[in-house]
Amino acid sequence: MFEKLAQAIVKKEKGKGRVNILIMDDKAIHKLNKKYRKKDKPTDVLSFHMGEEGTLGDIAISKETTKRNAKKYGVSYSQELKRLIIHGTLHLLGYDHGKEMRNAEKIYQKL
Repeated sequence: MFEKLAQAIVKKEKGKGRVNILIMDDKAIHKLNKKYRKKDKPTDVLSFHMGEEGTLGDIAISKETTKRNAKKYGVSYSQELKRLIIHGTLHLLGYDHGKEMRNAEKIYQKL
């Protein structure tokens, strides 16, 4: 289901390539965050643009942080996971944090 959401966003944004979604624990995403972003803590989502033939990139999501965020924001786990997949996919497509990304996230929440 969520892979289809990512692919629908890629298509609507006129991007190309497959998006791989990896669900992991806080320990695994902490290692990635430290290695690639120099941040010594777990995070909710990381995007890795691949630019390889047929693959746009990977989205890594922490299941544990997603559960905490869902509780914090008063939404279901599934809703928070959807938000993170949208966010990660938009990063793969070149979006940076800001108004343009927030507007796109609102649009794609309706899919």
